Amino acid sequence: MVLYKCFNCNKEIDDATLRKRVRCIYCGSKMLYKPRTSVTKVKAR
Repeated sequence: MVLYKCFNCNKEIDDATLRKRVRCIYCGSKMLYKPRTSVTKVKAR
């Protein structure tokens, strides 16, 4: 299960809900993102 967060109201939405439409079910915003779980560091050469 993938969780998305809304930029506008900052509530979490699961991917099963988003299969029907790509909008926040709480506020109606179209701006959603997947929060990162861990920080990845990359060294430049």
